[in-house]
Amino acid sequence: MLINQTLETLRKMGLSGMAQAYRHQLEKSDSLALSFEERFSLLVDFEWTARYDRRLSRLRKEAKLRLQACMEDIDYQYPRGLDRNVILSLKSCNWLRSHQGILITGPTGVGKSFLACAFGNAACRMGFKVRYYRLAQLFSELGMAKADGTHTRLLHSIGGLDLLILDDWGLAPFTQSEGHELLNIVEERYQSGSMIITSQLPIDLWHGAFSDPTVADAVLDRIVHNSHKLNMQGESMRKIIKSQITLDTPEE
Repeated sequence: MLINQTLETLRKMGLSGMAQAYRHQLEKSDSLALSFEERFSLLVDFEWTARYDRRLSRLRKEAKLRLQACMEDIDYQYPRGLDRNVILSLKSCNWLRSHQGILITGPTGVGKSFLACAFGNAACRMGFKVRYYRLAQLFSELGMAKADGTHTRLLHSIGGLDLLILDDWGLAPFTQSEGHELLNIVEERYQSGSMIITSQLPIDLWHGAFSDPTVADAVLDRIVHNSHKLNMQGESMRKIIKSQITLDTPEE
């Protein structure tokens, strides 16, 4: 009876992980051979792990990453201009703590989105709030927010993120309205959060993607100079993978 009361009290206190570990100890006779300190330490460790897993699951869900990519899955086998040491140093997320950014450029198919999502996943693992957007999707949401009166709230929400990932930057020239939206976003986040941007356009062509040169200066001044630049090269990974599948398929 006392055991059931203890388990129920742990759950009411929000210590469901500890309650589960305690029940596990009761069911395993070998746990009785451990000292009180050892058993209690295991309970605390289990509770911490359970809370970390729940938080990570929530952060990943809120991030809405386009790809479930991990740093461990980055392929260095094919020459794409990726320096393994640079990527591993960025994995620590110290750049994020310093409110720096990452700009990933390169032709279509080389894995820019995968790399951006892998960095986003690493940030989630370390407890940072992340959100992924394809740029066209972001502009669409901002437009709808203006229509229903939630535009300011959405900007504040974006401003409160630790990491904002913008994919497919500059696929089409920015309208005057889109340029001002980007300016609002970078001003909201300047020196308080980080951004990852992927683009097929080389960085020196980004200025020309804006219809208003003054807005372009203001946006790029806040983005480019405080960011790590990763210029990816090589063939499309989709093409490489497809050719491998073709080669590996046995002839009939």
